[in-house]
Amino acid sequence: MKRRMVPLKYPLRSLVVRWQASILSALGIAMTIAVLCGVFALRTGFQALHADTGKSDVAIYLRTGATSEGESGVSLERVNTYKVRPEVALDDKGRQMAAGECYLALFLHKAEGGGLVNVPIRGIEPMSFDIHGDQFRMLPGGRKFNFGADEVIVGKPISGRIRDCKLGDTLIVNVTPFKVVGIFEHEGAYRSEIWGDVDRITAALERPMRQRVIAKLKPGTDVDKLAKALAKDKRLPSKVHSERGYFLSQTNILGGVLSILGTMLAAILGVAAVLGAANTMLAAVGSRTREVGILRSIGFGRNAILMAFLVEAALIGLAGGIIGCLIVLPLNGLETGTMNWNTFTESAFAFRVDAALLTTAIVVSIVLGLLGGFLPAWRASRMKPVEAMRRT
Repeated sequence: MKRRMVPLKYPLRSLVVRWQASILSALGIAMTIAVLCGVFALRTGFQALHADTGKSDVAIYLRTGATSEGESGVSLERVNTYKVRPEVALDDKGRQMAAGECYLALFLHKAEGGGLVNVPIRGIEPMSFDIHGDQFRMLPGGRKFNFGADEVIVGKPISGRIRDCKLGDTLIVNVTPFKVVGIFEHEGAYRSEIWGDVDRITAALERPMRQRVIAKLKPGTDVDKLAKALAKDKRLPSKVHSERGYFLSQTNILGGVLSILGTMLAAILGVAAVLGAANTMLAAVGSRTREVGILRSIGFGRNAILMAFLVEAALIGLAGGIIGCLIVLPLNGLETGTMNWNTFTESAFAFRVDAALLTTAIVVSIVLGLLGGFLPAWRASRMKPVEAMRRT
């Protein structure tokens, strides 16, 4: 004899009849999903910012042992040695496409709300612009700084978040005033920096050395082999990354913290959501014992009853997931900023709510609904027909 399943319209009609309790349970799951998506959208935006920054055919040379350019130090003599290495590409004029750059975090005031944050300032050489290529662009109304002048350009997100960083402002670096002559956009992490002439920046900071050398590589250069060779080089020991690999390495700490935070918050709120769903389903089972008895008496088996109540719980979870996703969708593209714990500098980026995150959120919400509904569904499936029909 073929086992019959309870029609889908039964759990659907049950949700409609008990819509108030169902909505409250769904809202509990929705809040969990909204928090989960919000934190992970923050992490995804931060990681995407750095992942989109780097090029695989651009190398970054650092001091041996340095985990970031803020910890690195390269003498001017070594900078010139790196520039003429055989793997460095030449431009159409036969010039080496390599540049020595300085990097430091300035302690600056926020434009609104007060407080101080570390903002990265980078001194660059003319070739730096050519290496970055079309990823870098100036906004209308400003211009690039003149090399040799006390002028800087500022990343667009920083110009609105940090005091004295708007077009035409004067920014004090140590005790030297620098004129903000332009605002620039960059597709990656450089968008949160201040750029100026490397010689003028190092003079103002009284730091004559460079922090890194950046170079465009010749086609076919294997960065991993290059890194291993220079790590063992006794004359010029160095730590080498591809630009893409370097910026991905800078997301480890904050990305990990956000993942742990999101998981912990989701777990705490998830327990509350599961208990809420369980309470709703227990109440539903308690008020429908006669219905369960009738279903059993007309031939529906225990598994059919179990599946009917689990479907109802899953639908509550699905509704909560959809509501939670709708709550978090307006965050997509919203600019924010936080400290990058690898470099201890302010990093501006946007929340990113993508399809993968929304799909995960829907799956988690259904699981939460099923977890909350399993015990009540099991209890309903264990009822004996005669005893269920006697209850009021």
